[in-house]
Parts: sequence; C-alpha cells; structure tokens
Amino acid sequence: QVQLVESGGGLVQAGASLRLSCVVSARTLNLYTMGWFRQAPGKEREFVAAITWNAGTMYYGDSVKGRFTISRDSAKSTVLLQMNSLKPEDTAKYYCAADRNLGSRLSAQPQNYQTWGPGTQVTVSS
Repeated sequence: QVQLVESGGGLVQAGASLRLSCVVSARTLNLYTMGWFRQAPGKEREFVAAITWNAGTMYYGDSVKGRFTISRDSAKSTVLLQMNSLKPEDTAKYYCAADRNLGSRLSAQPQNYQTWGPGTQVTVSS
C-alpha cells in the first residue's frame, strides 16, 4: 500500500515562494504518476501538476504554468512542488496524490488517483 505525507505549507506574502514536499512510501515508485491538487473552501478540487515517476513527464494546470515546478527525487522517494510568484488566489489546501498506472497515464482528473495525502495548507496574503 502506498502512503503519502505532505509538508512545507505555510503563510507567505504575495510574490513569495514555497516548496511543498510529499514523501511517498511505496515498493515500486515507477508504477506511479504523482499529482498535486489543491482545494480552497467552497471550491472544487483543482489540478495543479503531475509527473510520471519513470519518465519524469510533467503536466501543469493552466493557472500555475510558468510559476510552479513539479519534480521527483527517487533517492528520497519524494515529490516536490516548487511554487514561485505566489498569489492570494493560490491559497488552498494542497494534496499529494498517487495514480498506480504503470506509468502510462498523466491525468488531471482527481478520480484517477487512488491514494491521497492528508494535505498541507498554503495561505498567501496580499
């Protein structure tokens, strides 16, 4: 069974940067696509970014393109989300998610991810 634990959230001012981490406990990481999603109060869960563990292929949501970067560190079994030029509208709880698909899918749909972490709060003040 895969387990996910996020960290790195916090309160920052607009324009600042944060880096979120997701430690992945899984036997074979290459079987997974890893995603980051976020959810603000009263809003639907929104796709942020995803990466296939084996090939490192990346995919971003339109609202974060050019500002956020997803990466994975196989030595540390960690998925990272570097967030730059943060805006107040980036305020949300951020979730790490895992899609066990043998590396064949890079999806923005939350229903395609089977395992979720508890989330980490990011708050950006104006």
